[in-house]
Amino acid sequence: MSSPKDSIPDIDKPEQQSFVKFFRSLDPPDEGTIRLFERDANQKRYYTFHDENAMYIARNVYKTLSVVKYWGGDSVKGLATTSLSASATEAFLRNALLQQQFRVEIWTQKKNSTQWELTHKASPGNLQDVEDFLFLNSSMTASPVVMSVKLGKTGEHTMVGVSFADATIKEIGVAEFIDNELFSNLESLVIQLGVKECLLVADETKKDYEATKLRDVLERCGIVATERKKADFNHKNIEQDLNRLLEGEISDPAEFEMKNAMAASACLIKYLSLLNDETTFGRFQLIHHDLSQYMRLDASALRALNLMPGPQDGSNRTMSLYGLLNRCKTAQGSRLLAQWLKQPLLNLEEIRRRQDILEVFYQDTELYQSLQEDHLKSVPDLHRLAKRFQRGMASLQDVVRIYQVVLRLPTLLMCLTAHEPEEQSKAELMRQTYLNKLNDYTSKLMKLQELVESTIDLEAVEQHEFIIKPDFDEGLQELRDKINSTRSLMDKEHNKAGEKLGLDTEKKLKLEKHSNFGYCFRVGRADASVIRNKPEYIEYSTQKVGTYFSTSKLRDLSGTWSELCTAYEKRQADLVKEVIGIVATYCPVLELLGGVLAHMDVLVSFAHVSITAPTPYIRPTIYPCGEGDVILKEARHPCMEVQDDITFIPNDVEMIRTKSEFQIITGPNMGGKSTYIRQIGVIALMAQVGCFVPCSSASICLFDSILARVGAGDSQLKGISTFMAEMLDTATILKSATKNSLIMIDELGRGTSTYDGFGLAWAISEHIATQIRAFCLFATHFHELTALSASAPHVKNLNVAVYVGEGQGQDRDITFLHKVNEGVCDQSFGIHVAELANFPSTVVKLAKRKAAELEDTEGPAEQVSNKHARQDIESIGKTADVDNMGHDTLLDRVRLIKDEFNDAMQQNPYLRDLVNGL
Repeated sequence: MSSPKDSIPDIDKPEQQSFVKFFRSLDPPDEGTIRLFERDANQKRYYTFHDENAMYIARNVYKTLSVVKYWGGDSVKGLATTSLSASATEAFLRNALLQQQFRVEIWTQKKNSTQWELTHKASPGNLQDVEDFLFLNSSMTASPVVMSVKLGKTGEHTMVGVSFADATIKEIGVAEFIDNELFSNLESLVIQLGVKECLLVADETKKDYEATKLRDVLERCGIVATERKKADFNHKNIEQDLNRLLEGEISDPAEFEMKNAMAASACLIKYLSLLNDETTFGRFQLIHHDLSQYMRLDASALRALNLMPGPQDGSNRTMSLYGLLNRCKTAQGSRLLAQWLKQPLLNLEEIRRRQDILEVFYQDTELYQSLQEDHLKSVPDLHRLAKRFQRGMASLQDVVRIYQVVLRLPTLLMCLTAHEPEEQSKAELMRQTYLNKLNDYTSKLMKLQELVESTIDLEAVEQHEFIIKPDFDEGLQELRDKINSTRSLMDKEHNKAGEKLGLDTEKKLKLEKHSNFGYCFRVGRADASVIRNKPEYIEYSTQKVGTYFSTSKLRDLSGTWSELCTAYEKRQADLVKEVIGIVATYCPVLELLGGVLAHMDVLVSFAHVSITAPTPYIRPTIYPCGEGDVILKEARHPCMEVQDDITFIPNDVEMIRTKSEFQIITGPNMGGKSTYIRQIGVIALMAQVGCFVPCSSASICLFDSILARVGAGDSQLKGISTFMAEMLDTATILKSATKNSLIMIDELGRGTSTYDGFGLAWAISEHIATQIRAFCLFATHFHELTALSASAPHVKNLNVAVYVGEGQGQDRDITFLHKVNEGVCDQSFGIHVAELANFPSTVVKLAKRKAAELEDTEGPAEQVSNKHARQDIESIGKTADVDNMGHDTLLDRVRLIKDEFNDAMQQNPYLRDLVNGL
């Protein structure tokens, strides 16, 4: 494997000085921007990074600062510089844009000039400038969705206008809705769409309250905020701009009445430069996104359910639900899966349709395996390929890739037909969803297949050559004959060298086309000695795969072959352009085909995971919103049960309306409280996505939202305290939840004092239980909270079981059983958990001693204070002979008591209230 540096050349001093002067004349880039410079040496591309970017590359790519050079001076006055090879740069930029959420600027040198110009700009939501070379040979499994937001007012309410686009699939979406001061609806929309970047009106003053709140939401969701000028949100010409981009006129003129959404659309179109590319005209579709058709998820729920991979997951893909369920074979399938997970359905009929198709694959193992391995595995990213054709960036190789997909469609249809389900309703559903559409697309693409077979040399494709058939043109035929003749001479030279060296030309001496050396020989490193000290052989390079070498004759033949191929390409250029132009007209059909195959890919992936799980998943019964209960038998957490060295303990779940819709779970840390509540949320989401669930049986009602307060996450890194993070999440829950929501709260009230924490936990739980009446799972360390069940009959207390062995106090042997039972946990196991966490023995011993001391005393400081108060009260009683005092004498005595016991009263509120009441 080559290093990131990969023998990058040095630049002479005068050129360094000139560049340093130019670089320092540039305005500094926006925060979070990687600025790099494309260079060329000996026909090899590489890139240089400077100043802070150079240090970032050194630390994060090379893992050492020793690679940093200083142009134009020393480490104090010089310009810090590092460089990466082209392949290493592409890998780095893919990660920087998609994972680290940087913006990117690529500068190139003008031809025959020392001047530089900015040629490519990219951001997480706008990859158009770079996707052709960054993702040419790698899948783009995440959609680069960019959103534009314009805020307005309707009466006293905030009106949010939104426009969003995924340029890859040619869609512009709009939405307009009223939101609260926490922007709960916008947060849900951002999650649903998988937004990577958001365009906002520049807040010059930084004092706009709503703009600040909006930025907080974006930061919490991990979205890059990009400020644009207010003028960019002018919707004066939006109607004509949209009509140029859209396929047909806007169907619903009412969309133009959404003034804020149209203003956001104007900014979005300008930011993506959509009007600068005429190939996109008439290609886009306008969709009106309805928030109410999907379950609402907030950022906290996204984290609590481990929906998408995070940096903490490392290489363990099964730690996230997306990673677990993603057994998709196509890039478009992986993207659709991510979209489905963020957009759980509220349409029960559509959920059941997905379940029915999944059941067909689930019950026919041969079908789903054949679809995965024989058909879907070889499908390229049709959406991205279509975009390359539309932009005129496609090649003959891309034409062949499309052709190979079309060629396999009849066998895919035969496979589906041969495995038609016996149940008539499911057979009809399979026909409507797949067979009818695939038959239609196959017939429409037959002409494309004929075009390719009549124009492209498919025999040459086997040699990885992509050329027009030579019989198309007399000049092409003449060049092709010469190319074939030259190739035959190279084969003869290959056989001749094999005889001289005594090496088998099939197994040991290879004739290969190398990217740098052209056609040459290769022998394994073990046989390399046979060419040493033999002047007729020219050694090029020794690499891991072996030694490359040539002869003078082969070198000349290789040069001739390259010249002939170049001439052939020039001669066929017009024909290639014509073929690519014709194939581009099929792009709408190819995009539709990609959508159908993606849908199939996701449901086949669900079947794969459901069947191969440690215990197979089952189809849940789902009831409409507001109906039915949550009853899960032997429920498991799908991600936890597949982890190594874990024997997962399943639990039954019963959340019954009016009886146990609000559940308080108590028990020790590490006992399984968090896993229990999270697995219920994950199972509910999986059911509404249309997936089977990890239970032995399951019935679930539709939830309009899953809202969570679980863990502080990385809030401290953002300058938010644990308590503030708790309050922000809880405020969102209280403002957004309905009686059809599922609420998950884990350990509320840890970030403040015990009394304040308990008071807040009680008030919040009581409000949810009595006012909102949503299904709620509330894990807590406040055992006193279980008293809520006495006043609210639909509150049920649960605890995680713990085996307590023989022994006294903290010396008992304790085993966590991870089983959830009815009732309250009335014991504390904190010191035992500390022992399991390998606390130093001295600390554990001290903790045990202090705990024992507290058990032997009357109680904490407040109880000791009450003891003193009782003594003071007794003293007051002894000094006051009330029965024998007149009224005036009694008043005088009370005043004396207040003066005498003033200090004690200041220290004890109970005593103060008692005396002041006299």
